[in-house]
Amino acid sequence: MESSPLVIFVVIPLSMYALVLTVILLKAKQRRRARQARKELTLAASLAPSEKDRLLAQKADEAVRLNQTIQKFVPRQFMHHLQSSDADGLELGHAVEDKVAILFCDIRGFTGMSEELQPSDLIRFLNSYFLRMNGPIHQNNGFIDKFIGDAIMALFDHPNGTDADKARDAINAAIAMQKTVILYNEHRKNCDYQPVSIGIGIHFGMVTIGTVGSDDRMDTTVIGDNVNVAARLETLSTKYSAGIIISEEVLSIAGKDFQIATRMLDFVRVKGRSKPVKIYEVLDYLPDPKKQYYLQTQRLIEQGLACRITKKWDDALEIFQAALRVTPDDPLIIHHIEMCHRCQKMALPDDWDGAMSSNA
Repeated sequence: MESSPLVIFVVIPLSMYALVLTVILLKAKQRRRARQARKELTLAASLAPSEKDRLLAQKADEAVRLNQTIQKFVPRQFMHHLQSSDADGLELGHAVEDKVAILFCDIRGFTGMSEELQPSDLIRFLNSYFLRMNGPIHQNNGFIDKFIGDAIMALFDHPNGTDADKARDAINAAIAMQKTVILYNEHRKNCDYQPVSIGIGIHFGMVTIGTVGSDDRMDTTVIGDNVNVAARLETLSTKYSAGIIISEEVLSIAGKDFQIATRMLDFVRVKGRSKPVKIYEVLDYLPDPKKQYYLQTQRLIEQGLACRITKKWDDALEIFQAALRVTPDDPLIIHHIEMCHRCQKMALPDDWDGAMSSNA
């Protein structure tokens, strides 16, 4: 097929001209970049020592500000865990394991509260609340892993500390958080705002700390069975009318020399876990009269639970009724009496271990 005269005499020369022009422009751009680089080097070399120091300080300040900004999204403690492994850098799918205390905190009745507030007022309230919760966590060697709606997930790893230090840090933080809410409610009352109530759950154990996501969107996460247990314990705080619930593991690891007031709540099987767990309520944030009021029936509750676990329903009910006469408005005792009556009517298996299903 023959080429038309238009292609030969017009199009081809124009294409060649465009190609040559493109090459010339690219070379000119490269020369400008080279000249700019030489100018910057010359300028840096000609600066007085004081001016060099000023520029270095400026760059250092910029780096610090950038680092502080990043830490608002990814806690430095989290990065420390990942960077302390053998990995060369922070990559997608990188994970390490560590033993930590896990704390979950949630606002009770938040759904109803959020329905009554305008979106802007809701955001202001959450920021005000989170600001107050941040202090007790950081002051006790913990860090917030993430905010989940109105909930807080925090980890306590006590650098260079023992497992007991981690468990104690988490408990102390929870006590301080509840006391902070009490003070916060005094301020809210002065402004005619409704009070805030929170529930806290704490568990201890091995977790997996790592990164998940995709090549262009990555996030840090903490997963594992022990994280699930901590979340479930927080959910149970409403059921047992308890401000702070800790697992038997946390209480045991904290040690007998760690002086806190607790009482046994129940023996439960949380959702997603086959092994049951004993749970305890921490009372130290309560006013002393109320704390002593609950401690009066501590032994009776333990005895009643021991009878319930072995299906001695009449003995359990007798003990719980005796406890109720001592503290007639204790919701925990009322709960156990109701559960004994319910279990009496149920066809329990022969191998029943006494643990109640939490349904949470």
